[in-house]
Amino acid sequence: MSLKFATPTNSNMTTTTMEDSVTAVEKIIGYTFKNKKLLEEALTHTSYPEAVSYERLEFVGDAALGLAISNHLFLTYTSVDPRQLSLLRSANVSTEKLARAAVRYGLYRYVRHNTFSIDDNIREFVEAVEKENGFATVVYGGSVKAPKILADVMESVAAAVYVDVDFDLKKLWVIIRGLLEPIVTLDDLEQTPQPVTTLYESCQKSGKVLDIRQCRDGAKSTASVYVDGELVASASSDQRDIAKLDAVKIALQKLEPVLPTIPMTSDHCADLDGPFEIKGAKQKLYAICGMKKWRKPAYSTEKDQGNSQNKTYVASVIIGTPIGRLKMLGDEKSRLKDAHNSAASLMIRALQQGKYI
Repeated sequence: MSLKFATPTNSNMTTTTMEDSVTAVEKIIGYTFKNKKLLEEALTHTSYPEAVSYERLEFVGDAALGLAISNHLFLTYTSVDPRQLSLLRSANVSTEKLARAAVRYGLYRYVRHNTFSIDDNIREFVEAVEKENGFATVVYGGSVKAPKILADVMESVAAAVYVDVDFDLKKLWVIIRGLLEPIVTLDDLEQTPQPVTTLYESCQKSGKVLDIRQCRDGAKSTASVYVDGELVASASSDQRDIAKLDAVKIALQKLEPVLPTIPMTSDHCADLDGPFEIKGAKQKLYAICGMKKWRKPAYSTEKDQGNSQNKTYVASVIIGTPIGRLKMLGDEKSRLKDAHNSAASLMIRALQQGKYI
């Protein structure tokens, strides 16, 4: 995927005309607007002069998308409790999810704005997403923070469709669902530990008291995380669930250095098929940690013995995760490089077995 960004200029003109952008976006979403001005507004940031921005549409789109995905989840998961439904809804309309959809389907190319920093932020995010495992579902955040403008545009485009179909929610879902694919499922949530649950479990294991407080000031909801009575992190969002999730993720990053080290052994990956050795395991483990926003792997030599002709090494690797530091000891090898790869291989296998990844 090549990067094509509209570049701000002194004349406030972009490299792609709005008429071309509207046509391109209509093809992407598979819908032809009766009122094309709605889509023009949906693609226009507040920084673009003398044009109506997407602010009002974003307001409608936030609510319409939330209700549309709620209806879908309610009908799909007939025996799932409200708490899980709420988690699923939050994951499917989060800033991360919507921004990735804007990248996946190329909507980011048609945002009309007049700010250089927006291009930089979007470019960094797009490049990070492309370096990850294709466009695999990432539930709670990748290696680069998702630009809010991309999520705003997704909500605004949804709102433009919603208004253009005379506020028919069923029609909106039929048209917009494709942009939300892949839909985050219960299996996705189970494979990626929920940050709030992880934080509670981490504090419980460490003997710490966790308190998450939420308040609302106008349209914004603010969540604050307290551990043993001290404020650790806070975050704000239009959505209560997203504010809580963002605050918890910040808290997990801050608390990770003081969490316990959990020894891992080959028993943690004994049930997996195939050889334990993974080619290029060090690089793969580094990429996994980057994608998960975990502390990068740290290797240590646990055993170094023998003479120059008959040397053996055993290495270990430690990675920082929300539940604490995970430490894995590798197999004995004749080269330190291979010892590192063995430790990384076993760690990746253990993460797979434990459904961390």
